[in-house]
Amino acid sequence: MSDSITPPARARIAADIGGTFTDVALEKDGQRWTSKVLTTPKAPELGVLEGVKVALARAALTPGDVEVMIHGTTLATNAIIERKGAPTGFITTEGFRDVLALGNESRYDQYDLNIEIPRPLVRRRHRVTVTERLDNAGKVLRPLDEAQVAAAARFLREEGMQAIAIGFLHGFVNPAHEKRAAEIVRDVWPEAPISLSCEVSPEMREWERFSTTVANAYVQPLMAGYLARLREGLNAMGMAAPVFMMLSGGGLTTIETASRFPIRLVESGPAGGAIFSAHVARQKGWGKVLSFDMGGTTAKVCLIDGYTPQASRVFEVARIGRFQKGSGMPLRIPVIEMVEIGAGGGSLAKVDAMGRIQVGPESAGSDPGPACYGRGGDKPAVTDANLLLGRYDPATFAGGNLALHPDQSTAAMAEHVGKALKLEAPMAALGVVEMVDENMANAARVHAIESGKTYEARAVVAFGGGGPVHGYRVCEKIGVNRMLVPSGAGVGSAIGFLRAPVAYEVVRSLYQRFMSFDRAAVNGLLAEMSEEASRVVANGSFGAETTEHRIAYMRYVGQGHEIAVVMPARDLSEQDVIDLRAAYDTEYARFYDRPVPGSDVEIMSFAVTVSTLVEEAEPVAAPEAAPAPKPIRHQQVRDTATGEVRDWAIYNREEMAPGCKIAGPAIIAEDETSTLVGPGWTCAVDGLGYLELVKEG
Repeated sequence: MSDSITPPARARIAADIGGTFTDVALEKDGQRWTSKVLTTPKAPELGVLEGVKVALARAALTPGDVEVMIHGTTLATNAIIERKGAPTGFITTEGFRDVLALGNESRYDQYDLNIEIPRPLVRRRHRVTVTERLDNAGKVLRPLDEAQVAAAARFLREEGMQAIAIGFLHGFVNPAHEKRAAEIVRDVWPEAPISLSCEVSPEMREWERFSTTVANAYVQPLMAGYLARLREGLNAMGMAAPVFMMLSGGGLTTIETASRFPIRLVESGPAGGAIFSAHVARQKGWGKVLSFDMGGTTAKVCLIDGYTPQASRVFEVARIGRFQKGSGMPLRIPVIEMVEIGAGGGSLAKVDAMGRIQVGPESAGSDPGPACYGRGGDKPAVTDANLLLGRYDPATFAGGNLALHPDQSTAAMAEHVGKALKLEAPMAALGVVEMVDENMANAARVHAIESGKTYEARAVVAFGGGGPVHGYRVCEKIGVNRMLVPSGAGVGSAIGFLRAPVAYEVVRSLYQRFMSFDRAAVNGLLAEMSEEASRVVANGSFGAETTEHRIAYMRYVGQGHEIAVVMPARDLSEQDVIDLRAAYDTEYARFYDRPVPGSDVEIMSFAVTVSTLVEEAEPVAAPEAAPAPKPIRHQQVRDTATGEVRDWAIYNREEMAPGCKIAGPAIIAEDETSTLVGPGWTCAVDGLGYLELVKEG
């Protein structure tokens, strides 16, 4: 597929590995070519290389024509969820062996007597303590016992560990003991990959810091090996272009940095989708949107205000309780904040013991895939349900590259859903789709409430293979009457990679209270952080102009959670400190209606982000009215809101010129996805070639 876009003029390629499909987008001289191939779970780089070859062939380009490649993947996330990382050992302060297991001792479900707590990535046997101790200011109370560190390294090597994490109490204030321990481990075991908490997550709260450091060590051998194989494969095909990795916080970094801190790649694929939505919102001049990315395995929603995705400092992976905060493993890394649920095209449907339809989080993935793929899957997935409702043409799915088998969908749906509910397969499919739509809408509602925001005057940007298919119905459920489907929506996350800046965030803890604020110490720390972030970005920015963003994480004394407050990117003056204190009250009141008078405020940590400048989007004039094309065919579709079956017109997106308008019900088909225009909705093509859906009335 090719469509016109705004330049850059050089060839750039991006690849996103999903649970079911690997998406590739290639841009050069204002043109875009895309490809979507099945993910190859046992050797993910093979799917990437195949997708790159397909995109290059469609563009009539050679690997040597590509000047840069950008890549995102959820491999690190999946390794943690599936417990397929490297056997890892952990060296910590004497007396703190069980921090990983104890956590903060909170219960995510107060009334579950059989509550299940996330199991640490490191067995207790391989959590080894050594004598050392620093106080909260970094002063040495007990010196590091170097002989114990050497003995711990020898023990962990003999136990078959493949990675080492080191985290000492208060190591984020003074890293001397952690760095010396790393030197000793390297002397004993030179080839061991080592992760230090003072480098991976230098912030207070030892559980989150230790958990993040251990997770980094756990996935480091896997990710380093994968990135090396990918680099070898690209070299073998003749592509010598540098490769940049998408970070979970929305920036890009070099392979070298990504290999050192692979935990920052968690959720890098979904982050690309949020960047894509933010870019589209900027093009449209829409200040408030909801990014809705539905792929083959999961659906992700993210609130975007002022063209900036909502960000967070904490992410939970491998949650045991669905939608339950505190039920997962905490990772303290910069992330774009979103809600992710197991509601993709490959999510499996079943009926539980109470006779309710359940969808996900289990997924058919790409191997064997949904039943309709004809690759050995015998359980019904969301894709099977959409096929049985008439939403897909079996012969043209995925651009005709993957023929679907309705008879296998019928058999699977009847056996695993219809039989228990005494429903024919098409009606069971309606229940499955309505359930998955409600799950996604509910996740969007919860996300908005937890963020203190609403959907009033907000539009939805729908993309991914399933987003445009389910988008209009999700909009109806959350009360939104405007939806946008950009060009290239089926590979939106990959396109988002091409819009992301080279960026890096540094976070440090330096406890401060405003009544005793040490301006010199804070300015000194911020200058060090700025220099570190600038140095990392300089490795991949090729001299591009950069900008700096600073944040302080603050709370009233005695509270347990912080609020992010923007700081000026300069040395703080006395007036800046006064303004910063006032800004906290304002931000607190936005969340909780009013500030708390007379309470001092404490700063727990600071964050400095340096990034290349984001390209400004030029506004595009509204196109003149154009005639709508004739439908390429009609097909019988069952409406999930009413259960009614009727003829829906099918249009080819490539035949829809800017300025044309059609009324629903209709389906607009393209290679990577299909956009459903429900009854009561209209769809117009804007000046960018984007599909803008509006609910009438």
